[in-house]
Amino acid sequence: MEIKKKDLLILCELRKDCRSSLSDIGRATKTPVSTVYDKLRSFRGGIIRKCSALMNFSLLGFAAKAHVIFGVDRSQKEEFGAYLGKHHSVNSLYRINNGYDFLAEVICRDMSEFENLMDLLSSKFKIRDKKVFFIISDLKREEFLADKDMIDALQ
Repeated sequence: MEIKKKDLLILCELRKDCRSSLSDIGRATKTPVSTVYDKLRSFRGGIIRKCSALMNFSLLGFAAKAHVIFGVDRSQKEEFGAYLGKHHSVNSLYRINNGYDFLAEVICRDMSEFENLMDLLSSKFKIRDKKVFFIISDLKREEFLADKDMIDALQ
């Protein structure tokens, strides 16, 4: 699907701040407000899957944040993925390759809560392999397509 430069500019403004008003987006992209409204409506449910806030979880008392990759017994892949997808401590979940099956972003109050979750998963499922990468700090997050200068490079 070929997307027009004007559409990318609208999306770029939205990526910078999804709470921007239609008139602010229109002014920044030199696009009529009615067109911005129509474009954003047409993107909803397709290009725009969800609007949400990026949060600093540590300020909310969730100090343990990790990316965990799992290799799971083939017979339990579907069940394991469904379980992780519904678990309250899993912020994001991805299917991956290269000998592993899932990548989960896990957020817990502390290391004890994190370890309890890992123990629970190990007791419920046949996990072939697991690697844990604790996140020390976010250096860059959700920045792709948030800079107008990037748009020319994409086309």
